[in-house]
Amino acid sequence: MRVIQWSTGNVGRHALAGIAARPDLELAGVWVSSEAKAGKDAGELAGLGRPLGVSVTTDADALIALKPDCVLYTAMADDRLVEAVEDLKRFLRAGINVVSSSPVFLQYPEGVVPPEMIEPIREAACEGGASLWVNGIDPGFANDWLPLVLTGVCERIDEVRCMEILDYSTYDQGKVLFDIMGFGREMDDLPLLLQPGVLSLAWGSVVRQLAAGLDVELDSVEEVYERLPAPETFEIASGTIKEGTAAALRFEVRGMRGGRAVCVLEHVTRLRGDLGPDWPQPSGQGCYRVQVTGEPNYVLDLRLVGTDGDHNTAGLKATAMRLVNAIPAVVAAPPGLLTALDLPLVTGRGLVSP
Repeated sequence: MRVIQWSTGNVGRHALAGIAARPDLELAGVWVSSEAKAGKDAGELAGLGRPLGVSVTTDADALIALKPDCVLYTAMADDRLVEAVEDLKRFLRAGINVVSSSPVFLQYPEGVVPPEMIEPIREAACEGGASLWVNGIDPGFANDWLPLVLTGVCERIDEVRCMEILDYSTYDQGKVLFDIMGFGREMDDLPLLLQPGVLSLAWGSVVRQLAAGLDVELDSVEEVYERLPAPETFEIASGTIKEGTAAALRFEVRGMRGGRAVCVLEHVTRLRGDLGPDWPQPSGQGCYRVQVTGEPNYVLDLRLVGTDGDHNTAGLKATAMRLVNAIPAVVAAPPGLLTALDLPLVTGRGLVSP
């Protein structure tokens, strides 16, 4: 299958390596937004130490004209939702299937955003006879198939809680950390992520998809958060965190039924391991945790470590490979906006070395 990689940032460069690793995928082209990258070999941007024989380009029209089987879209959408949605519709209308890491609410949009935001996407998919699937590690595998598989060994389920417990100090993405999540900003300065309704827009899809997978109808979705200040000034990969500014964040998006939470997405994000000592602690350097309360009770930890020893590298790689490995299933699926509930269990088939 011929695949075009769209962007080569934190996730995109890992996606390039993943495409190169699969014998059933061919890298047909790569789009970048930077003229400084244009003309370089994709293998260089992927950090593979070898050429892939594909030069990257800023010419979107030329890449779409190649009519690939799929576009793997990893361009940031947090601060450009309208533009990202227009990109996706353009691919679909051209008859190109898409796997994407954003916008995240599209992983399961029912009840999250108004139908008028979704119908144009479905219409574009119908017009082009193509499919779109948005996923990753979170929102994605850590809170769709991972918890749903675990519930298959339950007698009774009272609550399903999906948690991300990570230290983000090595995550080198200043726009996300400072501008969107509000780290390093004054405690009374409310960032984009914590504006009313944004948490539910980003992760409401998680709790609603879990509920749908369990055949549970939610009454409502609620959000809560707590922040902690830096006890002194310190450095992280993306810059300086000054004393007294935001340095740790804990939030929950709760799917409610009958006055209690039944499906919960919780994030515990620190910029230093000693912050919030009474908050949930990770397994290993960092983990995704599924807690099922019921009969019996389960706790399942998915620990992340990249080959470079860093857990954040592993998270980026997991997001990329969730998309790469799903390409054959998405290409084979009927046209439309797909969710994890629509696809077969996605595996790393064909990746075991002989």
